Amino acid sequence: MNGTPVKKNEELELTIDSVTLEGAGVGRVDGFALFVPGALAGERVRVHVIKVTASYAVGKLMEVVEPSPHRMEPRCPVYAKCGGCAFGHVTYEEELRIKERHVADALTRLGGLKEVPLRPILGMGQPERYRNKGAFPYGMTDKGPAFGFYAPRSHRLVPVQDCLIEQESVCRAVNAIQTWAEQNHITPYDEGTGKGCLRHAVARVTTSGELMAVIVTRGDLPHKKELIDAMSFADSVYWNRNDRNTNVIFGDRFTQLSGRPTLRETLCGLDFEVSPRSFLQVNPVQTQRLYGAALELLSPQPDETVADVYCGIGTISLLLAQKAGQVIGIEVVPEAVENAKENAARNGIQNASFLCAPAEEALPKLVAEGRTVDCLTVDPPRKGCDPQVIEAILASGARRMVYVSCNPATLARDVKLLTAGGFTVQAVQPVDMFPRCGHVETVVLLSKGEVDSKKIRVEFSLEDMDMSEFQDGATYPQIKEYVLEHTGLKVSSLYISQIKRKCGLEVGKNYNLPKSEDSRQPQCPPEKEKAIREAFKYFGMI
Repeated sequence: MNGTPVKKNEELELTIDSVTLEGAGVGRVDGFALFVPGALAGERVRVHVIKVTASYAVGKLMEVVEPSPHRMEPRCPVYAKCGGCAFGHVTYEEELRIKERHVADALTRLGGLKEVPLRPILGMGQPERYRNKGAFPYGMTDKGPAFGFYAPRSHRLVPVQDCLIEQESVCRAVNAIQTWAEQNHITPYDEGTGKGCLRHAVARVTTSGELMAVIVTRGDLPHKKELIDAMSFADSVYWNRNDRNTNVIFGDRFTQLSGRPTLRETLCGLDFEVSPRSFLQVNPVQTQRLYGAALELLSPQPDETVADVYCGIGTISLLLAQKAGQVIGIEVVPEAVENAKENAARNGIQNASFLCAPAEEALPKLVAEGRTVDCLTVDPPRKGCDPQVIEAILASGARRMVYVSCNPATLARDVKLLTAGGFTVQAVQPVDMFPRCGHVETVVLLSKGEVDSKKIRVEFSLEDMDMSEFQDGATYPQIKEYVLEHTGLKVSSLYISQIKRKCGLEVGKNYNLPKSEDSRQPQCPPEKEKAIREAFKYFGMI
């Protein structure tokens, strides 16, 4: 392209200055940006220019002339082909530094902050085998039909038998389905022609090790008995039929083939039922740290009403409800709202309500109706908050808020609007939810006026966060684990809270209380009450 200092197909040598969140090194030729995927900051590299635009160019890394001390040999055999991970060639310490700098840079450059009150990023002790869910497309590869992942910016399938960021049982399920498909000559679905049968395999595993698998086909499912036999090790197996010519994974029809209809997951001391459509974060360890950071920073009080905007299935809402007076969750997806209500009931939480409506409609309506909102949380999709949501936040009278973001760029844009409306950024906490991948989550505390320092702990351990920082004595998960280990009985949060009251132990305001005297709740059976009391004694609570 005319007027640029580099030309397509040119080979040149340059020094890399920085790295993008997508894992591309950035160097400059006479001030002109050249992006080089796979290159690291400080490296001297030889590059073949493959694309030139008016404002930047892209090059293919041909040789690392002077390597970075942070470069490492990728452990994944298909890392260079798959494209699912951005940082397989970087030490984890450097990856965390890249992500941390990216958050700070976005808030400074795009958000207009002169100073960023940045906390050290929360990384993982072991940045592998953390994903509890995987969706693998099935198609033709150069090695025949196989499950795998698409190469970057293409629909060319790279066969994958093992993925180092997926839990091993997820890969085991997918490989078993592939063996069944090969033995029974199941044809792969072809997006181009709309023909073929097998489309996807989706598997998820709970923190207790329970496994659910979903097989997605176009048309009927052949050889069902053989499939059920092949998946006998799974706790739940479903078939989903998707006849639409689309790249959306699931169709509308689910049929249970074997096992249980749902699995149970425990997250931050709360119990959730997991169905094939359920949305839960794929990294349970970092999810607890992310939500723990949000709860710590917002520090809801017993006399406060909190709005949880973009609440999903209500995970954050239910955590907030254990500390706040009232929580109002707002979510546009009807199924998610129903799940949120069910999860509240399952955990005996009655001071949380949920509205099914777009956030840009529901929050302004709450404000217009004069509903009190003392503080709020927002956890929007990658596109960030709708402008009407920002306007409603500014009009709500809320004195502080926590913004949970999966996109530093849209976070910075919205922070700029919120600070222009009177908020001040008090704390920024990056969390590495997706090690090796080009994503970073961020929790930001904003307030109007000074934040009461007594309400925010400066020192806060999240290494094994499971609600122990927010409850007296042992946590609910610890009590459940003790009871299960010593008696074989499973007890719910509802039963634990009932026995805590009987023993005169503090339970959060309105936590597990019936809505009225006429409301009926299941009462803890005598044998489970005895087991819970023994746990209380063990943990020194009574």
